[in-house]
Amino acid sequence: MATTRTTTPRNPIPSVWARQPNSPDQPSLSRAAIVREAVAMLDADGIDALSMRKLGARLNAGATSLYRHVATKDELMELAVDEVFGEIVVPPADSPDWRAAVTEAAGAFRATALRHTWLASVLGQAGLAYLGPNLMAYGERLSALVTAAGFPEPNRAIDTVLTYVIGMSTSEAAWLTSVERSGDTEAGLIARLLPDATQAVAGHKHLEAGYAAAAETAGDPAAMRDAKFAYGLEVILDGLALRLPKE
Repeated sequence: MATTRTTTPRNPIPSVWARQPNSPDQPSLSRAAIVREAVAMLDADGIDALSMRKLGARLNAGATSLYRHVATKDELMELAVDEVFGEIVVPPADSPDWRAAVTEAAGAFRATALRHTWLASVLGQAGLAYLGPNLMAYGERLSALVTAAGFPEPNRAIDTVLTYVIGMSTSEAAWLTSVERSGDTEAGLIARLLPDATQAVAGHKHLEAGYAAAAETAGDPAAMRDAKFAYGLEVILDGLALRLPKE
């Protein structure tokens, strides 16, 4: 007697890049327009303030119209991440100085993450955002650059650099968000926090020395952040240089 084999249906892949887009029912509304407005809302108010309802109101469109282009908020975040990655410039693979080129690429990533302070914090949560066209193009350019430099394991070199850049950018973006919410300037907020911070580290001699040094440069916090980022990146590149084959 023949037996019938049942097949368990597979769930659809939860990514905007894994399904065909629907046909628009509103000629003036496009996925590109939705994504641009979503990025503007994220930049202005952060992730918690973004919802499909509020986005629809901003676009003078009902939720049904939005869902024909973007099925969920998670899909919307994938699209938003890919959109801002299109802003990141990577030097060409034939750049004569690989360290300068990687430094430029890392700086471009950081600058983009600080323009869009929500970006770094959602990179690990934005589903399959890496399948987006801008992210793919970014990854290809970065891989070409690192491969041309002669690294035997270019993907690991890239992961090392990006882990540092994303980590630093996440911390900086969180700090700048706090500054904005305070209603003060960055230097002003530091000046207000410094007495409490100095009191908190009293008795911890190594931390006291660090805070004392930081207080001397507190008048130009942006330059202090730039120097901190550059120092760490130099250390990373020094380590990676040791991985290059000896001539």
